[in-house]
Amino acid sequence: MSFSLLWIPVTLAASLLQTARNLTQRSLTEVIGVVGATQVRFLFGLPFALLFLVLVCLASGALPPMPDLRAFGFAVFGALTQILATALMLAAMRERSFAVTTAYTKTEPVQVALFGAALLGDALGWPKFAAIVVATAGVVLMSWKPGDKLSAAGMRPAALGIGAGAAFALSAIGFRGAIQTLPEGHFLMRATTILALGLALQTLLLTLYMLVANRPALILSLRNWRRSLTAGFLGAAASQCWFLGFSLTTAANVRTLALVEVPLAQIASRRIFSEGTSWRELLGMAMIVAGVGALLLLAI
Repeated sequence: MSFSLLWIPVTLAASLLQTARNLTQRSLTEVIGVVGATQVRFLFGLPFALLFLVLVCLASGALPPMPDLRAFGFAVFGALTQILATALMLAAMRERSFAVTTAYTKTEPVQVALFGAALLGDALGWPKFAAIVVATAGVVLMSWKPGDKLSAAGMRPAALGIGAGAAFALSAIGFRGAIQTLPEGHFLMRATTILALGLALQTLLLTLYMLVANRPALILSLRNWRRSLTAGFLGAAASQCWFLGFSLTTAANVRTLALVEVPLAQIASRRIFSEGTSWRELLGMAMIVAGVGALLLLAI
């Protein structure tokens, strides 16, 4: 049985689950703050990742593969860069609007493609690279506010936002590298093993940090355990789908297809709030659809 195209539905599922997780985390932010809500994704997601791993082991009748030093190094790299990416993104959002910061961070697919080609040897021809650039340019066009100019004062948030996109790209490369370099196991086993390992590393690091620097937020997240568990489950489920995608195709393919959530979210918000859509937003959505469509045709 061929699983060559399975990355497409699992990536779409990851996008939907991530959107639901973001909504849940947004509600938690009002109660436990940004740092606390960010940490919930890891602390309360880890039990579900371990449960996923147990279920995969029971279904396959095999134990998880033991990561060698190279796979463990990739996992550590992915875990650390994902934490760094989140911190840079939040820092950028303190200084610029959500829309502009999103435009900066959504340069990630182009950076993923470049890093993947350089670090993992992922195939990257000019047609695929052109499709990624078109889709990413569409995101930037939709997110950018008319009249915004990059002045000297705006260099810091721009650097933070683009740095966040680079860190997210490196995180995707790190986790895909860890999955690829595991010595054995079916793609589902390898993806789930690295998910559990990555969340364990992130939970350990962030919990230690919060015990030292922000203990009240950690305590509040435990008190709000019901919503925290929901966010943790959605985060773990989304990550499970992302990692499955990474195990089946290049990180650039996965991250570019995930851009479909941008026009879908835009359409939904327009319908809910009965707001009009500008020509710039329509053109941006068309560019995203064209870029993603071209990527899928090249991948099939």
